[in-house]
Amino acid sequence: MYRSEDHRAFAAANESGMEASGEQTAADVWARVKRRLRAELGEDIFASWFGRLEVDTVVDGCAYLTVPTRFLKSWIESHYADRVLSVYRSETKDVERVSIGVRNSLGREASPQRRPNEAPRPNAAPMPATTQISEPKMPSMALPAEERSENSDLGGAPLDPRLTFESFIVGRSNALAHAAADRVAHAPNGQVIYNPLYLHAGVGLGKTHLLHAIGHEMRAQGRRVIYLTADRFMYGFVASLKAQTSLAFKERLRGIDLLIIDDVQFIQGKQIQQEFGHTLNALIDAGRQIVIAADRPPADLENLDERVRSRLAGGLVVEVTALDEALRTSILSTRIEALKTIHPTFEVGPNVISYVARSITANGRDLEGAVNRLLAHATLTGSAITLETAETAIRDLVRNREPKRVKIEDIQKLVASRYNVSRSDILSERRTAAVVRPRQIAMYLSKVLTLRSLPEIGRRFGGRDHTTVLHAVRKIEKALGEDHALSDEVELLKRMLQE
Repeated sequence: MYRSEDHRAFAAANESGMEASGEQTAADVWARVKRRLRAELGEDIFASWFGRLEVDTVVDGCAYLTVPTRFLKSWIESHYADRVLSVYRSETKDVERVSIGVRNSLGREASPQRRPNEAPRPNAAPMPATTQISEPKMPSMALPAEERSENSDLGGAPLDPRLTFESFIVGRSNALAHAAADRVAHAPNGQVIYNPLYLHAGVGLGKTHLLHAIGHEMRAQGRRVIYLTADRFMYGFVASLKAQTSLAFKERLRGIDLLIIDDVQFIQGKQIQQEFGHTLNALIDAGRQIVIAADRPPADLENLDERVRSRLAGGLVVEVTALDEALRTSILSTRIEALKTIHPTFEVGPNVISYVARSITANGRDLEGAVNRLLAHATLTGSAITLETAETAIRDLVRNREPKRVKIEDIQKLVASRYNVSRSDILSERRTAAVVRPRQIAMYLSKVLTLRSLPEIGRRFGGRDHTTVLHAVRKIEKALGEDHALSDEVELLKRMLQE
């Protein structure tokens, strides 16, 4: 357990005393701290590293925070501990330091260090002075021996046996990406082409499927393949640094035939990015194949070092666009036919398939969820699937679909196109009226349509100060109340960005 009964009573007494005196609780302060962190760091970084960071208690000026994994603990302590403490101290004078621990299966962590002059408690485990991170151990019983070896050496993830070229459904939106992946996987005589192959797309559009398919095919040819998500690459590198085996880690990583990195947009930290860049250069120079996937093109990965972005853009960059209705229909039909081999009575008419394909447009994972709901309805109730039952079954997928996340880069591109200027003009120092007004509108839209802070927006607009952004926002807000034509124009831009 996280703390003894005496410790819990002590914390409860503190909290009740705070409430009785009209002061805010630790949870209230922590909520403000998280809002500040989100505003200062941006939504992407906050969601990646702080979304699961929670406060447990505040005792003797120390805020005890917890996360679910050792990797998160190590990463936050190494890169953001000072920022968290600074924000905390700006919100309350009761916190002088922070301590980050790992929650166990009960949601708690090892007990915090005892206070000075406090007697040792027999059941309390001491908090280690340093974090020990071990490389992840992947289950090996279902994996080939060569895959087990690669995974144990480098912390790689296993390839999903379902994600092959045979199970990938090709349509207009992914035809080029599929062709490029197939060419890389079946290159004659181990030839390296399109190096690196860089696929980018939104969530659930099939880029990860293609990564696994390439890995399966090349492993079947006897090639050495490692598949890593960005967090596993960072995890492995941090673990090797702590174990003082970083040189061996680098050598093993550079000794493979195919390196697959998924979600590369999450790679952060100057030292890790440098090592990632060195690894890319070493593999490419040695004639080894690299395949990368991300949620945006290399030029839009602002958090990555410019040299790394340039290296990623030097190969073949292919976008997988949104699934069109014909492809969605094919995906649904194929999935339903596969399930009928297990559930022979599972029948879905073409009118229902057409309705689902028209209603669910976000991504393939939502389509998979829709089929599972239809199957559950058919098998649990024993009734036929009609349009009415389909509407009920997928209602949450249609109604609760998350709105599109607007990116500052998309805003800049759309505004530039609308006002016949270039994006580089908007980011430049030019002060002509033809550029200043579009720039201010783009800054205003970035403030109202994204969760980015003013300093972050300023950095995205050519490194401008946050006061410049604030001036632009206020100027456009005032103009919108006076100029109906401008107001209509800005509303149109909002709708275009959110569709």
